Amino acid sequence: MERPKPDANTELNTNLKEQGAPAKKRNFRYAFGCAILASMTSILLGYDIGVMSGAAKYIKEDLKLSDVEVEVLLGILNLYSLIGSFAAGRTSDWIGRRYTIVFAASIFFVGALLMGFAMNYAFLMFGRLIAGIGVGYALMIAPVYTAEVSPASARGFLTSFPEVFINSGILLGYVSNYAFSHLSYHLSWRFMLGVGAFPSVLLGILVLFMPESPRWLILQGRLADARVVLNKISESAEEAELRLDDIKNAAGIPESCNDDIVTINKQSHGEGIWKELLLRPHPAVRRILLTAVGIHFFQQASGIDSVVLYSPRIFEKAGIHSDNAQLGTTVAVGFTKTLFILVATVFLDRVGRRPLLLSSVTGMIVCLASLGLGLTVINHHEGETIQWAVALSIASVLFYVAFFSIGLGPITWVYTSEIFPLRLRAQGAAIGVAVNRVTSGVLTMTFISLYKAITIGGSFFLYGGIAAAALVFFYTCLPETRGKTLEGTCKLFGLNIEQIEEEGELQMVKGSEGGTKVAN
Repeated sequence: MERPKPDANTELNTNLKEQGAPAKKRNFRYAFGCAILASMTSILLGYDIGVMSGAAKYIKEDLKLSDVEVEVLLGILNLYSLIGSFAAGRTSDWIGRRYTIVFAASIFFVGALLMGFAMNYAFLMFGRLIAGIGVGYALMIAPVYTAEVSPASARGFLTSFPEVFINSGILLGYVSNYAFSHLSYHLSWRFMLGVGAFPSVLLGILVLFMPESPRWLILQGRLADARVVLNKISESAEEAELRLDDIKNAAGIPESCNDDIVTINKQSHGEGIWKELLLRPHPAVRRILLTAVGIHFFQQASGIDSVVLYSPRIFEKAGIHSDNAQLGTTVAVGFTKTLFILVATVFLDRVGRRPLLLSSVTGMIVCLASLGLGLTVINHHEGETIQWAVALSIASVLFYVAFFSIGLGPITWVYTSEIFPLRLRAQGAAIGVAVNRVTSGVLTMTFISLYKAITIGGSFFLYGGIAAAALVFFYTCLPETRGKTLEGTCKLFGLNIEQIEEEGELQMVKGSEGGTKVAN
């Protein structure tokens, strides 16, 4: 029987010790820059969420919309993004991760201009369609690219950047609302939406200076190009070689192969992947897929987009009636959310995914319950000002977004980008994004109707119950992935990838020493 092969981190540390290499301060500047640029695509979604929370009030007045039309307008972008997220998996396997990011920015640029120049509801919805496709592309590709260029020791830190930029975008959207709120109803929302086109132009240009993902290069058989990139983003030449061997192994290329260019089976470009994921998945792949779907579902089902998109309306229900005061308080929400996501980036690789995630969801449950209580009390004393209930409601919203940002927010994207095997990563991530956006779309397109049916306090009690279910799911189903290589995380789910047959099937045979090994 073969013994399980040690993971890349263990082997690397052994090699360094044998060579007597001195301890060096880790230098991730190049990988850091790549992660920053790739993750900036997420700012597109964040800006749209933030700006629509305030623009909705002005759009409703200018275009004379009903509450149902407002609900649909705010939430429909999430459903439109499904087109982009599913197309992004195949597109990124076809043209590469880098050019997919450029494509996403270009699509959003067109969508933002269409929304800014919209003259009626139908035109505005068409602009939302185009922008939504761009958002879907961005949400899928940013964490995938970042995970594929990040060394294992800093992957949690770097892969959390998409969530950092989502929050930065939300904050910018809130600031844009406040800045243009003094214009007329006819102009204010058009400026709010239209200025979102400019970041996408800058993003599309900057991304051209990034390297391509080394894992995508290997899937194209371009080993020499992949080696060059790995030497730039790894801590040492030894680590670069070990990462190269791991990726070649996952792609079905013999480790002994040192050719600059090799021929890869056509299936590596995406054919047959959906079959492996959905129709006839290995039990371990099924568990990975369930985990990804579950974490994306619970991230949105616990109500975060309802809080962020409808925060002015929530604060109005809490007793803040001035437009400027509502928009000013939403800026505080955006600032809090951005601040605490930065805290999370520091601790993801120090504390680990599970402790942060479980602490985050526990805090969210408490905050949702207190928010439900505060709004219920205010609702039962209509016409009166219950100061403690107002203060409790505002504080609960701020603490809720803070707890979300230190755990469930960034870890959803980090974790999903880590757990899928190389061949399934792009499409697996696309499924996660699809579940995320569908759940968000359903919640945001029904929030007003929901709180009219069960009261606004009851809505947050419901979200709190869903968050409690999420806590149980995370505790029982999500293993810790901190410090593992991307190829090593699969083993946590009982999947050991040592070979890929010519037709692309993953070969997994249980070993007899508590792990898994590959049949020879």
